[in-house]
Amino acid sequence: MLPCELKERLKKEYCYRIELHAHTCPASGCSQITPKMMVETYAKKGFDGVVITNHFFLENLKGETKEERLAKYISDYEETVKAAEGYNIKVFLGAELRFPPNCNDYMLYGADYDILSTCYDYLDKEVSTFRKEVKLPDSVFLQAHPFRNGIELCEPSILDGIESFNMHPGHNSRVGIAARYAKEQNFKIQIAGSDFHHPDQGHEAVSALRTKVMPKTSFDIAKILRSGDYIFEIGENTILLP
Repeated sequence: MLPCELKERLKKEYCYRIELHAHTCPASGCSQITPKMMVETYAKKGFDGVVITNHFFLENLKGETKEERLAKYISDYEETVKAAEGYNIKVFLGAELRFPPNCNDYMLYGADYDILSTCYDYLDKEVSTFRKEVKLPDSVFLQAHPFRNGIELCEPSILDGIESFNMHPGHNSRVGIAARYAKEQNFKIQIAGSDFHHPDQGHEAVSALRTKVMPKTSFDIAKILRSGDYIFEIGENTILLP
């Protein structure tokens, strides 16, 4: 079988396309993408789903109380779900967490209000404490863009894997080094994400998780990632195997 034939066969078998890393505003202060813009952008690209992974750390959360901060954070996800009505696209809840004392980011798939409420109580603690004390058997916890400038490598034993292929054009995430590191550490999960923030940088939908079945919840996405039965698409053309 020729490579082009194999690629088309894989794309047909893994027919659902889902964005794993996308930010909306105002929940992510660095994003310029409203919930409506997010849905319209990915629907136009023919995606089946998008995970809203807004930044979840104390400095980014707005409000006077925990409840207010959680409500404002969740509201962007809920508005994106509402905006998706009438489009053939599913919106999932995820998060990009950060803990002191550094600027490391961590992707969480398999999230709901209760899990985020628990996570909130650890945002002033180190990630090692969070992972030791908070059990998330139905979720996946990955270090985002671990080789980007300003990021420190996390202790591998507390991770489910890493985001090897972060496609944000404004940062050098050293994706080749990250992929090699994932192999060296024998991580079972590697992911790719567009890290979509801005309407004018051309990085919308430049990566996709491709699956055989369409997940119904954020926890289904975590389950698929744990199964290893998925592929990735980069640049709407190149196929990556996990």
